[in-house]
Amino acid sequence: MTDGVDPQPDAASDRLRRSIEVEYWVVDDDGYLTDPGPLVDAAPGVEREFVEPVLEIKTDPCRTTAELRTQLYSRLGRVLAADADRRLVPLATPLAADSIADRDSERTRIQDRVVGDAFECVRHCAGTHLHVEQRPGRAIDQLNVLTAVDPALALVNSAPHFRGERVAASARSEVYRWRAYDSLPHQGSLWRYAPDTDAWATRLQRRYEEFVTEAILVGFDRAEVEAQFTPESAVWTPVKLRAAFSTVEWRSPDAALPSQVLRLADQVGALLDRLDDAEVRVEGETGAVTDESVVLPEFETVRRHVDRAIRTGLSSSALRSYLTRMGFDVSAFDPLTAEFDAGTLTPADARDRRLRHADRLEQEVRTATPISAD
Repeated sequence: MTDGVDPQPDAASDRLRRSIEVEYWVVDDDGYLTDPGPLVDAAPGVEREFVEPVLEIKTDPCRTTAELRTQLYSRLGRVLAADADRRLVPLATPLAADSIADRDSERTRIQDRVVGDAFECVRHCAGTHLHVEQRPGRAIDQLNVLTAVDPALALVNSAPHFRGERVAASARSEVYRWRAYDSLPHQGSLWRYAPDTDAWATRLQRRYEEFVTEAILVGFDRAEVEAQFTPESAVWTPVKLRAAFSTVEWRSPDAALPSQVLRLADQVGALLDRLDDAEVRVEGETGAVTDESVVLPEFETVRRHVDRAIRTGLSSSALRSYLTRMGFDVSAFDPLTAEFDAGTLTPADARDRRLRHADRLEQEVRTATPISAD
């Protein structure tokens, strides 16, 4: 599918509200990573991340894909216009082994000490977070459905390289889940289905206590840690209930071109909208979505599909079939990761790739036109 092609406008005005947060690498005209500078103040919803060369662009909660699209492209356009010498790169890793500095903060200092040397992996990750409004009485179903479709991260895999080496179809997910939090495996991994919101809250509190305990063991005071982290903010599992925003959050997708992110948000939103009229149940190893029901496979099956999504992406026919059964139009996606060769990348290669993908993002923003009606 051609970059920049929009999802179909949606007519329903009662869809669950959705918002998008996308992290982009900031580079100069030669492709070197740099700080965002004046880009930070260019538009609403633009924020610094915990490392210097990453900028996050957020939308407000939107009820339609058209509204979401218009706002995302508008904010991107204002950011790009703020400084012609700074570019945005829609890739999940910087590809090469650049030295990436943290911004000074107590929160980052605590994480760095608790996670240890593996925290370096997190500095090389840029992703997309999708928030979907919680439906009263169905929040746990929303959480479990997003858990079951976590393998849909493969639809927007954007970078296979980490420190110049090809490691997986989604290098970000590989290093984030399996390297960065190896010493705290419950923090960054996908959690099993939850039977109810009380069980979710209990899990969250346990993981928080584990994190606080690890922080105390490396020399921090409990009060110091609790001043920086809540149970919600101390856990990096890919699917979360967010009481602070009344949303369910999916954190797995890579940073990608805005058109790809919007397609994914549209299809995920459509899936969760089905829960108004459909029964959700866990059964067997297949999984399927119909008008009457959403059947989630056993968690071990989901985990196998997640492994495929990270390691080989959409080249797995089993994964493609699964995502199709779960309601995704797989043919609508062309993950950027498939465009990279299998070999290593030199620093010069990486800079060239960054600039080429920055060009593609800018082309999308230039050609995007607002949709006047849904």
